[in-house]
Amino acid sequence: MIALDSLRMAVGTLTALPVPAPRVIDRRVARGAMVLAPAAVVPLAAVAGLIMWGGAALGLPGLACAGLAIGAVALGSRGLHLDGLSDTADGLGASYDRERALEIMRRGDSGPTGVAALVLALIVQCGALAAAGAVAAVVAVLAGRCVLSLCCARGVPSARPEGLGATVAGSVAMPVAAMVFVVAAGLSALAPGYDWWRGPLAVGVAYAVAGLLLWRCVRRLGGITGDVLGACVEAATAAALLALAP
Repeated sequence: MIALDSLRMAVGTLTALPVPAPRVIDRRVARGAMVLAPAAVVPLAAVAGLIMWGGAALGLPGLACAGLAIGAVALGSRGLHLDGLSDTADGLGASYDRERALEIMRRGDSGPTGVAALVLALIVQCGALAAAGAVAAVVAVLAGRCVLSLCCARGVPSARPEGLGATVAGSVAMPVAAMVFVVAAGLSALAPGYDWWRGPLAVGVAYAVAGLLLWRCVRRLGGITGDVLGACVEAATAAALLALAP
């Protein structure tokens, strides 16, 4: 039943799909939710891939289809990760005082740094996806969620004593986080239309970018928050798409 609760938490947190609430949310359930995050967003990845495939089949402009695909994923996740990216950018760019930065992130309104980060991320994602196509959409959406197990690995602290970050911070054992990476890289090697090494390269680049942002947030904010997790997802997705673009 823990696995079922973990899947429900992952789907309910990372997507807008209606699922029953977990019976209980504790560290074990939270750990499982972060590990199962890629499985939870398979429907969103499939929708993005289908939009790109259908658009190409109908001869529609690639950039417009990419915008629709990225928009569908954002809508299917309630804009959660984009909001996290905006808030994290505002927090990192606003003040060197840790508490002040966390307070800015908690407010949730978007400042100029957050808006600029959102625009940049969406331009990169849409531009790269327009060139990369349907398969890349699936790989990148899943890779972006795989990095959540890295962000919640043992030793990564929470920036606050409450909130999503406090629930999941440090909940995933390092061997489990490494296993998620290995499985993701291995499966991505099977991506049709690419040389076998392109998928693992994209996964590796996604992890490297997310890891760099994670390192910066831990140093600057003292740990992770739910916003930081969302920012890492969006950064990893953009990085994977760039790595898969021709």
